[in-house]
Amino acid sequence: MDNSLLSLIDSAASILIVLPTKPYFDQVAAGLSLYLSIHERKDVSIFCPTPMMVGFSRLIGVNKISTELSKKNLAIRFVNYEATNIDKVGYDIDGGEFKLTVTPKTGFVAPQKEQIIMDYSGTAADLVILVGGATDAHFPILATPDLANAKVAHIGTRVLDSKRETMSFAKSSATTSELVANLIKGNGLTMDPDVATNLVMGIEEGSSNFASSEVTPDTFETFAHLLRNGGQRIPKVKLSPVGFPPGAIPTKPFNTPVVQTPVTPIAQIETQVESGMAETGVETPEVNPPSDWLQPKIFKGTNVS
Repeated sequence: MDNSLLSLIDSAASILIVLPTKPYFDQVAAGLSLYLSIHERKDVSIFCPTPMMVGFSRLIGVNKISTELSKKNLAIRFVNYEATNIDKVGYDIDGGEFKLTVTPKTGFVAPQKEQIIMDYSGTAADLVILVGGATDAHFPILATPDLANAKVAHIGTRVLDSKRETMSFAKSSATTSELVANLIKGNGLTMDPDVATNLVMGIEEGSSNFASSEVTPDTFETFAHLLRNGGQRIPKVKLSPVGFPPGAIPTKPFNTPVVQTPVTPIAQIETQVESGMAETGVETPEVNPPSDWLQPKIFKGTNVS
C-alpha cells in the first residue's frame, strides 16, 4: 500500500487543511503553501479556529483561511413548532427552481416565517491534513462528529500526540515550512512562485533568519531550491511614525485640546532675519586670530629631581 502524501491526496474527494489554535507564522505559511499547491488538483479548503493576525497579511492567499468549516448540507428547522402537526413534506421543481412544501395536518396552521431557521451542517472533507501542533488540544475540530470517518494526516516538526489514528509525516526539521517544501518537491506537487515565496518567508521567520540551532545544511539547500523556483524574500514592513499623516498618532490624552501652532516658511524666516539686520545696521564683526597663533611653538620642559 502506498502511504505517500500524494496517494492520500489523489484518493480523497475533498480535503481540509487545518491549522492549530493560535498558529505560528511558520505554520500558517506551511499550511497555505500546501493549500496553494493542491487547490487546482483537488477540492480543498483551509481552516483555522482562531482569526489571523495582522502580521500574517504578507502571506500570499491568507484570505483563503476560514474560521468556519465549509458545510455541504442545508438544514431547515422550525422553532417552537410542534413536529407532530406536520402531515407531510414534499418538493417540486418549478421553472428550474426548487420548491419545498410543508403541509400541516387538518386543523393546524403551517409553520410561520419567523419560526424558520436555516443553517448548514456536515463537512464534505474525507481527508484532514493537520499542520503543526503537538496534541489533539491544538485541533479541537477533530472532535467534530462530521469528521469522525475522515482520514487524518499530520505534518509537523514533532509527532502529534493524538488518540486519533493518524498518518504521520512528522520529521525533525528547523521549520514546518522546510518540511512542507520537501513534501511538495518529493510528491511532485505544484511549486509555483506563490508557493515558494510563502515557504521562503516561513523558513526565515521560523528559523529566526537561520539563527536557530535546528538549522542544517539541508535547510539552506531547501531554501535555495525555493529561490530557484521563484520564491521572493519579502521583508517585514516596520511601522514608522513617518509613514502616518500628522495627528494620526496621538501624543496627548484624547480629552486634551490640541493647539495647532502655525508653521513659518523657511523663506519667510530668512527674509525676517535679513530685514532685522537691515533695521539695526549691525553686522557681525569678522574676528581674526592673533598673528603669533600661526607661528611654530617651542615648549621647554623642567626636570624635577
